[in-house]
Amino acid sequence: MRRFGYLRDPLFLVGCGVYVVNRWLVKPFVHTGFFHSYFNDLWLIPCALPLILWLHRQLGLRTHDRPPQLSEILPHLLFWSALFEWLGPQFVLHTTGDPLDVLTYAIGATLAGLWWQRERWLSVFART
Repeated sequence: MRRFGYLRDPLFLVGCGVYVVNRWLVKPFVHTGFFHSYFNDLWLIPCALPLILWLHRQLGLRTHDRPPQLSEILPHLLFWSALFEWLGPQFVLHTTGDPLDVLTYAIGATLAGLWWQRERWLSVFART
């Protein structure tokens, strides 16, 4: 099995790139719709989790370099969803929670998980 690239992971690099493009080149000119409200939310897990797992690895909290698994993706998805959509809006007056943001985080997490575990899935299909 290949080692996880952390900050060199292709999905992380693409996600950070499209986040920047959307944030500074699209959103200032498009004031409604998917690219303004939800596009960057898709990239929460693909962009944040590799950084967090790299930090965990540096601190010795992560003892392997395998691609992120469900047991690592799901707790972060739940934590960040609660932080950004429940706790944040409760204590920061300038935000409101949006359940569609959580759905978008979950879609991004699912797609990222499938990407990170693609070798596993390909081997399953190759056996059939």
